[in-house]
Amino acid sequence: MTTQPDSSTLSLAERLGVLAMTATVQTVSPLSPSLSSVTLRVPDTAIGGVPGNDVMISVPKPEGGLARRRYSVRSVDTEASTVTFWITTHHDGLASEWLRDAQVGAQTDLVGPRGKVKLEPLADWYLFVGDISALGAFYNLAEAIEIPGKAIFVVEVPTADDIVTTSFDEGLGVTGIFIERQGREANDPEGLLRGLAALEFPEGEGHVYLFGEFKHINAVKIALLDRGITLEQISMKAFWRQGKANQDHGEPDKTPEL
Repeated sequence: MTTQPDSSTLSLAERLGVLAMTATVQTVSPLSPSLSSVTLRVPDTAIGGVPGNDVMISVPKPEGGLARRRYSVRSVDTEASTVTFWITTHHDGLASEWLRDAQVGAQTDLVGPRGKVKLEPLADWYLFVGDISALGAFYNLAEAIEIPGKAIFVVEVPTADDIVTTSFDEGLGVTGIFIERQGREANDPEGLLRGLAALEFPEGEGHVYLFGEFKHINAVKIALLDRGITLEQISMKAFWRQGKANQDHGEPDKTPEL
């Protein structure tokens, strides 16, 4: 039976001006060795917001109590009253551990929708650059592109078995570049920079989405600026940071490196 969110969740949602609700795990399924999908049944799918938004999910801490982790929405099904997230499971993290142990029927509190990143409606083409943790958000955004349009993906994955594709509406031009990490550290931008260097930007005005590891996307931003992309054409979202656990409110530590 669905319960009400706890008082701290309700208080947080009220302060942020968003929704709070208790969700029930409907399905958990692996997509690749490093990525799994979790679908939650929710009282109101408005919590899924628009493509690019994320939701705060409550997960247990080993020492007791709860932390919140922010995950971009992969998809919303209004008829089934569900919201789906793609979550990485190849590392030690509170949400990854929660997902590995999650049973159908388990409940968790949600707060959302969150975030200011949305699809830029006036762009002629869209470039999505990041690591595997961003794949669900990238596909959700790309599915919202008006036809005809262009979507280009440059995504680093731990192994070739982690290349997860999807289908798009006919008429959307899609280019996918997947780069295997090949033993590099997860915050080493070399792979993404090589993939980006091999890419020729289409004509017209583009918009770039940089999601993933903190150091990764900052290095890519500099490379994009060097190639003439402006800051106004870039939307960034750091999902995590190598070597540092995300803070209890769900975001990584964004203190600049010395």
